[in-house]
Amino acid sequence: MRTSEFVVRDAIIPGVEATTKESVIREMVGSLRAAGAIKAAAEEEIVKAILKREQLGSTGIGRGVAIPHAKHPSLSQPIGTVAIAKNGVNFNSLDNEPVHILVMLISPQDRPSEHLRALENVSKSLRDDTFCRFLRQSGTREEIWELLTEAEGNK
Repeated sequence: MRTSEFVVRDAIIPGVEATTKESVIREMVGSLRAAGAIKAAAEEEIVKAILKREQLGSTGIGRGVAIPHAKHPSLSQPIGTVAIAKNGVNFNSLDNEPVHILVMLISPQDRPSEHLRALENVSKSLRDDTFCRFLRQSGTREEIWELLTEAEGNK
């Protein structure tokens, strides 16, 4: 599953305001709700599911990147968003460095293989230093979307 197949374009946050792990997760989930991708009634449960996943081990994979993710029964298909934290957020990453690029993925509970494929594709893209540098420099939702779709065309 390509990143552009699950990222909700209208939920992309080019300059996240949050400064802590929990607040950035809340801001990203809130952006998905504001874009109409999740119901307001499910918002808090989804935040809790992602935070619970973080307790198992940080999704801050290093090199300024985090991929917070969870499964939730309110969804019928995988959804997600991208956020850029210009000043970085402490995500308890594997390398103890602040996170600047966050890609969130929330999937239905009954589609684990799609969830894993989406995570695999995201992590492949985020291993590309040039791609990450351009993402961090992006100033608009449109620039981020264009980078996501261009990166997929080069695979």
